[in-house]
Amino acid sequence: MTVARNTVRSMAEVRAFTPEEGRPTFSATPDEIAAGWTTDVYFVKTREILEKSGLAQTRVTAEIFARRSGVLCGVEECRRLLAGLPVRVEALPEGEEFSPKEVLMRIEGPYGEFGIFETALLGILASSSAWATAARECKQAAGDHPMVCFGARHVHPAVAPVMERAAMIGGADGAACILAAKWMGREPSGTMPHALFLVMGDTVEGAKAFDRFMVPGDPRIVLIDTYKDEAEEAIRVAEALGPALAGIRLDTPAERGGVTPELVQEVRWRLDQAGFGKVGILVSGGLNPQRITDLVRAGAYAFGVGSYISGAAPIDMTMDIKEVEGKPRAKRGRLPGRLPNPRLRPLLP
Repeated sequence: MTVARNTVRSMAEVRAFTPEEGRPTFSATPDEIAAGWTTDVYFVKTREILEKSGLAQTRVTAEIFARRSGVLCGVEECRRLLAGLPVRVEALPEGEEFSPKEVLMRIEGPYGEFGIFETALLGILASSSAWATAARECKQAAGDHPMVCFGARHVHPAVAPVMERAAMIGGADGAACILAAKWMGREPSGTMPHALFLVMGDTVEGAKAFDRFMVPGDPRIVLIDTYKDEAEEAIRVAEALGPALAGIRLDTPAERGGVTPELVQEVRWRLDQAGFGKVGILVSGGLNPQRITDLVRAGAYAFGVGSYISGAAPIDMTMDIKEVEGKPRAKRGRLPGRLPNPRLRPLLP
């Protein structure tokens, strides 16, 4: 069903537009994105010119491709953005790996109805696919070991759920961001911050309080690098919590040398020696695929990855018109006409 939308149609509207004053953040709302207020302004100019020339309903076929390989994500948001418009859309499913120049999405319909959204579509796919790709790299390094996204603190809160959802599409086993986890039908994953122990004054007391007050299903994984030597603190916590302790988390800051394979090996050895072989070691802080590989060999069992995922460079996306009124047409340097991709699946209507 086609839905009428109140989208920006002229430069006069652009000049008259005033953002809402007093809002708590500068991020765009879903309504503002759907209205076209996040688009590059030249698409508004194009729309106005085509409408005044009687060409806004010209039917075109446009294709989106990427400059490099990766893991596709953002398709569902694109579907929601285009839903209700008089367009037909095919796309590669989310989570699929793609090659450079492979057609990832094909849109057919009146250009005046969907061209205004090119900026948003490309931005959604570029960022989400980059985050999903980085997460896939980390998960491949972790193998069967859990890998959770801890990246929300590195991005604007308006996009944190988008980023951590993309990480899970890419392969992350969970996310710390509450909204991201809920979007995926999961419960958020997380342990405890240094703030808990700094306020309580002792790691063991903080661990006991966590065990006493948190719901039974929440794994007892205790951060052990706030006050004392990590190996010493791991044993203290293991003795205090006994069988309730599922694991300890190492997040030693760079100022203290960070979490090294040697540190993991020592903590693992001392836990085993003291009879706590079932206590796992979760590592977080500045991880990347190579460090994860090294730490798996050293004895770590799970990983919390933040900046490597959240800081992934966007994967450049391009949308080209390939047909106009059913006839092949493209700018120089591009092949006119549809490029075949049997992996595309219907997305809309």
